Amino acid sequence: MLKSDLINILVTKRGVTQKQAEATVETIFESMKEALCRGENIEIRGLGAFHVKNYQGYQGRNPKTGQVIPVKPKRGLLFRTGKELRDRVNRPAAQSAQPDLSDPSKGNSGTGT
Repeated sequence: MLKSDLINILVTKRGVTQKQAEATVETIFESMKEALCRGENIEIRGLGAFHVKNYQGYQGRNPKTGQVIPVKPKRGLLFRTGKELRDRVNRPAAQSAQPDLSDPSKGNSGTGT
């Protein structure tokens, strides 16, 4: 799914204009980026949580030459899914809401048989 897909969903389901939907999605993503850059964690119930993890610096080695290289401290992002999302993703395929129409052996192939 792309950002443009999210915008189109907002336009379709909520009846807002394209510009309003774009502004809404941009505002949400910018707010999330700014919070993560400040080192804050983000938790969205039902979806999951973004965590900022601090990594200490260390002495690494160039595998080709064996030369010692200092690795600077850095921060990384982790995403952990929430239980609700993890359960939905792991449902058996038989409970899937949408049939796979690309495979003629599954679902209606459009032949009327």
